[in-house]
Amino acid sequence: MKKTRKMVLLGLLTGIALVVYVIEAQIPVILPGIKLGLANAISLLALIIMGPKEALTIMLLRTLLGTFLGGNMSAFLYSLSGGILSNLVMIILYKKFNESFSLWSISIAGAIFHNIGQLFIAALVVQDFKIYFYLPVLMISAIAAGYFIGLVTNFLSKHLEKIAFLKGIS
Repeated sequence: MKKTRKMVLLGLLTGIALVVYVIEAQIPVILPGIKLGLANAISLLALIIMGPKEALTIMLLRTLLGTFLGGNMSAFLYSLSGGILSNLVMIILYKKFNESFSLWSISIAGAIFHNIGQLFIAALVVQDFKIYFYLPVLMISAIAAGYFIGLVTNFLSKHLEKIAFLKGIS
């Protein structure tokens, strides 16, 4: 029964992340590369309630399926590179330094490394690492977005602890 619950929850969280990802993709951006990244709250939530493998699975499935539903190959590469790097950083911080860092600081670190990963792919695509001049602008947005995503994830995790279905899944 435990495996079935885990699979159902993984599918549910992946579906929620995908819907949020697709809806957020329809919102026009003010500056290139800057968006809130609400679907990342679901990946961070999965890390907390399920574990690192599931968090990475949700990010990979969300990125792949989101590309099929309305993205393009370059958006896939940017999302995948940023998603993998940010999730790995958040996993390390959550597993090794959970006592030292708050959830919102882990989320901020994830947002910062998401931007670094995306800029790295952009630099490879345009074959010029001078593109990193845009990094300070992205860091400011990453701090704001990461803080907000951390607060959202903290709120969700505290309230989801009350649901009996989730007990004993991780």
